[in-house]
Amino acid sequence: MKIFKKNHYPAYLEDDLSVGKQAAIFVWEIFKVVVISLAIIIPVRYYLIKPFYVKGASMEPTFYDHEYLIINELSYHLGSPVRGDAVVFKYPMDPTQYFIKRVIGLPGETVKIADGEVTIINSANPQGVTLDERYLDSTAKTIGDIEVTLGPDEYYLLGDNRLASLDSRVFGPVKEDFIVGKTLFRGWPISRAGLITNNLEYNL
Repeated sequence: MKIFKKNHYPAYLEDDLSVGKQAAIFVWEIFKVVVISLAIIIPVRYYLIKPFYVKGASMEPTFYDHEYLIINELSYHLGSPVRGDAVVFKYPMDPTQYFIKRVIGLPGETVKIADGEVTIINSANPQGVTLDERYLDSTAKTIGDIEVTLGPDEYYLLGDNRLASLDSRVFGPVKEDFIVGKTLFRGWPISRAGLITNNLEYNL
């Protein structure tokens, strides 16, 4: 005996299959698809990823003005930022604005900027190590004469375009809870679209 599986619709839809009822069934199916889609999309949008629009030249040549990026917000719920991560964060002077910079100094470290170079002093390198930042434009020196020791939840963030970046040299260290997430994917322009790697290697 062949058993046919019956679709389960609300009772008021099951009495006949008139044109009107067929339309109602169609609407009901669309409704279910929309609800299920929203149940997936909303958590992803608000808790996992975030779109970001690059404004300005502060991260050139890594990111250019008007590029569209996808930010991984989950990463820092599972771990902490590491040196070299390109991160989106709330601007400390106005948390309604979002900036993008690179993590240079980690909690507890001392960051020293002098003679166009960045030196990191930490427990493993008490005499300090000058960062080898080969991803930067060779002509872009890090302007400033600064020495700052970071707190237990503070990061020092700099733009890759050191000659034209509003960053920690101006507004100081950024607390970890201001950091939203790290760059994951470039969606626009199409010619540069693709996954973004943050696995930079430093000489310390």
